[in-house]
Amino acid sequence: LYDMTGNVEEWVQDWYDGGYYKKSPRNNPKGPNNGSSRVMRGGSWLSEPSYVRAANRDMGLPSRRLSYIGFRLALGFSARTD
Repeated sequence: LYDMTGNVEEWVQDWYDGGYYKKSPRNNPKGPNNGSSRVMRGGSWLSEPSYVRAANRDMGLPSRRLSYIGFRLALGFSARTD
């Protein structure tokens, strides 16, 4: 969980729907199945300090290319069985 915020706003897999949480499951909502905009989380080096937090949500077109928007790569883990 190091360096989760402050470098770039991070694209996430979720599609954006402004009214989704009114109709979503209470526990572990997965987000809409489709849409035209994706969710971005966190804040960037360009953000006001109050927006530099993991709970910050924004949205944008997937084709959007700006120096303060990026993504995080994560390596899956599988336990060794030998």
